[in-house]
Amino acid sequence: MSFKRHLAGAISAVALLAAAGAMAKPVTDADIANDPNNTSEVLTYGIGTQGQRFSKLDMLNPDTVSKLVPVWAYSFGGEKMRGQESQPLIQDGTIYVTGSYSRLFALDAHTGKQKWTYEARLPDGIMPCCDVINRGAALYDELVIFGTLDAKLVALNKETGKVVWKKDLEDYKAGYSFSAAPMIVKGKVITGVSGGEFGIVGKVEARDPKTGELIWSRPTVEGHMGTLNGKDNGITGTTNATWPGDMWKSGGAATWLGGTYDPETNLIFYGTGNPAPWNSHTRPGDNLYSASTLAIDPDTGKIVWHYQTTPHDGWDFDGVNEFVSFDLQKDGKTIKAGAKADRNGYFFVLDRTNGKFISATPFVTKTSWATGFDSAGKPKTVPENRPGAPVGEGKGKVVFSAPSFLGGKNWMPMAYNPDTKLFYVPANEWGMDIWNEPVTYKKGAAYLGAGFTIKPLYEDYIGALRAIDPATGKIVWEYKNPAPLWGGVLTTKGNLVFTGTPEGFLKAFDAKTGKELWKFQTGSGVVGVPVTWEMDGEQYVAVASGWGGAVPLWGGEVAKKIKDIPQGGMLWVFKLPKS
Repeated sequence: MSFKRHLAGAISAVALLAAAGAMAKPVTDADIANDPNNTSEVLTYGIGTQGQRFSKLDMLNPDTVSKLVPVWAYSFGGEKMRGQESQPLIQDGTIYVTGSYSRLFALDAHTGKQKWTYEARLPDGIMPCCDVINRGAALYDELVIFGTLDAKLVALNKETGKVVWKKDLEDYKAGYSFSAAPMIVKGKVITGVSGGEFGIVGKVEARDPKTGELIWSRPTVEGHMGTLNGKDNGITGTTNATWPGDMWKSGGAATWLGGTYDPETNLIFYGTGNPAPWNSHTRPGDNLYSASTLAIDPDTGKIVWHYQTTPHDGWDFDGVNEFVSFDLQKDGKTIKAGAKADRNGYFFVLDRTNGKFISATPFVTKTSWATGFDSAGKPKTVPENRPGAPVGEGKGKVVFSAPSFLGGKNWMPMAYNPDTKLFYVPANEWGMDIWNEPVTYKKGAAYLGAGFTIKPLYEDYIGALRAIDPATGKIVWEYKNPAPLWGGVLTTKGNLVFTGTPEGFLKAFDAKTGKELWKFQTGSGVVGVPVTWEMDGEQYVAVASGWGGAVPLWGGEVAKKIKDIPQGGMLWVFKLPKS
């Protein structure tokens, strides 16, 4: 073969590789760090690792949002509907969005044309507590990484959808699953686990995103050993300090929602779920580190500080909700703070450098389990509102508790706007009859020891989008919705707030006043997380639509009220056309 023919063949091979995606634009650590400033892409879950969900785009604003129109929609297809709780990612003209039943779709952002799909082969024995949802993926290098309901982490080539590596996070037969979006921190992929209702042990782990190999692991229940580079790395807490006997061995504290990362303090913030079992009389003590926020060193996996929002939880008030970093202006000072709207109905502000308590204020109308928090950050609990201990083989005293175990806020992420200095919190007003029952741990079986019935507090509304001033805890404005709010929130420099409703609407509000400015009917309940980006000089918005999640499964009397909402599975994309 002549040199010219050899060279031509080599050039053709390079062209083919480029077409197949081998020359794909990699996502770097610098790209991830810059995501809050990159208005043409959305590279992280949370529009930045701090989780503020704030876009600097302002083409869409109160004067122009009425012109927002749909440009295309993509069906997730087939019989696999159920809840669509995903947040899309956008890079280099491609949208990556996960769907129910552990699926991932790559779509052309201009046209909605499918580039490829990946569908996990799920075994029959998966045990997700709260629907077959998936909340999103992570981008790194030439990979898109997401988790599956059988507790696996999968890395795909983001141009072809081919599997690059796959790792077991835990044993799904023991009740573990995974549905959160992974997070990339300093060249590591960070994950948690789901399964708190099955007596699993929560943990946060770091892996090499290019290979999936484990770097460190940090259990979230006292008494369990952490690891770093394959070696022991210290026990979490102190064995039996806050757990009796062997209860810590099946203590729950699942890390099922994912975390945030603050580069200014170099800390990962992860929330932990309920202690197991729900029956608190079986496990006297604070039961660390359940129902807490943990600050973790991303280099070593060591816990730097913790704050427990519901010590000795007896109401299933998971503390998993996102801890969002922001700068708090108070008393003439700027404090590196973080905020969290907890399942227990309180809005917490902490010093994110050390976990010091700043404030806790209710963001729902009724918190019957506690009357508030003292200056040290400890709840003033109401003993008579704790479900009673079982009597023999029968159930204990029934109490009515508010909020319900589905929470003042559940998984759906709030947003922070540094211009208005307000948080936008999707809240719900409901309570529950709750009682305790005898329970014994059995691997892979439900481990509750409690029963419940959820009830709405008011006739006219359940959901409430509330704008909260973190400096005072006061609610500046609110939008009331008949059905529960179960989708995430986006806010923008254009003075807008976007969120969806179970009635099928994606809505836009004035960020300062709460006035409803625009809405669009998607055909099914919106429980996804909206995002926005700029493409070809125009501002786009995307959201997944598809009713499901925990409410229709666990909602009691509330579920009966919303039983006629149609299921769905679509990604809707809108834009503000050029004038």
